[in-house]
Amino acid sequence: MKGIILAGGSGTRLYPITIAVSKQLLPVYDKPMIYYPLSVLMLAGIKDILFITTPHDQEAFKKLLGDGSELGCNFQYAVQHKPNGLAEAFIIGEDFIGRDKVALVLGDNIFYGNGLVNLLRSKTDITGASIFAYTVKDPERYGVVEFDEARKVKSIEEKPSKPKSKFAIPGLYFYDNKVVQYAKEVKPSDRGEKEISTINKMYLDDGMLEVGVMTRGMSWFDTGTVESLDDATEFIRVLQNRQSTMIGCIEEVAYLSNFIDKERVKKLSKRYGKSKYGNYLKEIVEIIY
Repeated sequence: MKGIILAGGSGTRLYPITIAVSKQLLPVYDKPMIYYPLSVLMLAGIKDILFITTPHDQEAFKKLLGDGSELGCNFQYAVQHKPNGLAEAFIIGEDFIGRDKVALVLGDNIFYGNGLVNLLRSKTDITGASIFAYTVKDPERYGVVEFDEARKVKSIEEKPSKPKSKFAIPGLYFYDNKVVQYAKEVKPSDRGEKEISTINKMYLDDGMLEVGVMTRGMSWFDTGTVESLDDATEFIRVLQNRQSTMIGCIEEVAYLSNFIDKERVKKLSKRYGKSKYGNYLKEIVEIIY
């Protein structure tokens, strides 16, 4: 399975802080936002990852992340010229995906919880599609899934004005290779975007959509607003300081996933100088592991 991180968009809900910098490069406590969704794909065991950015932000992402080889990965980059919808990611990434299956994660989404690694790795050989549902107070901001009494999916709607449930669909999706063809068939919605909910409906109509409800032990943050960005920062700060472990540390994830060895981690730690992040990398190779 390959992975795509969609890190485009204009981030207008975060203006003025995103006028000059990509939303996905903003800090969430002690690291760039993009580290969190990247670590999720790496936790799933995915090494081949495509970053889809705006034209003017791409060089900044390349400067930050490089080609991935230092992490034992293969990073590639592509451009989404306009925010034409999430489904367009599979059209832009068609050559990258090839004949493989693909996971898509949004660059402003953060996931954390017990059992997350096992959950992610259980989806990498998916036949059909696998998405998730998470209860929220403001479902009208998201794709919404409606269940019947037997927890069977009844409907999926994109940002409905009157949501039929409080189950939002987080920005993490797993698909087989059919998704590329489905994406090509998607027509722009009334919002002028190729909606990923339309792809999910296609899989649902084919009887090939799996929807898992994230348990209370899982946490999900969509950092698209100032309030949610602040909530995510506070969440990461409290957890890290209490547990003395880092969330979204891509070098540690690479090491634990056997992408790189201890010596590589030690070498990479020098990049971060005397920062808290750099000191943590030194500690994990000298003390923890």
